Amino acid sequence: MWDSFWDFIWYTIVIFAFVAYLIVLWHIISDLFRDKASSGWAKAAWVIFLIIFPYLTAIVYLLAKGKGMAERQREAYAEAKKASDAYIQSVAGATPAQQISEAKSLLDAGSITPEEFEALKAKALS
Repeated sequence: MWDSFWDFIWYTIVIFAFVAYLIVLWHIISDLFRDKASSGWAKAAWVIFLIIFPYLTAIVYLLAKGKGMAERQREAYAEAKKASDAYIQSVAGATPAQQISEAKSLLDAGSITPEEFEALKAKALS
């Protein structure tokens, strides 16, 4: 398979370059679909050039839109974090302070006895 050590080194470099290109290509394509400012024709042109002149187009895209890529990725992460936090908060329930406050309002309304209030308070604090 390999005639010499240098063939092995060359194949390693080629495989590394190909994998690096695939990673960059993935980021570029995901950024293209995330970019709301570009038209569909511009996105199609970028994809066509990525197929015809892959490395050159990837370098040009990174030079031309690199700053925008970082901003769009930051916005996407912030949106995902906000959605995740909202979901976690919706399923997590009330905090112990909120539970004690609700139990106190039930006690003040006469719906529960002081013993039940103390039991609810102890449960919330545990």
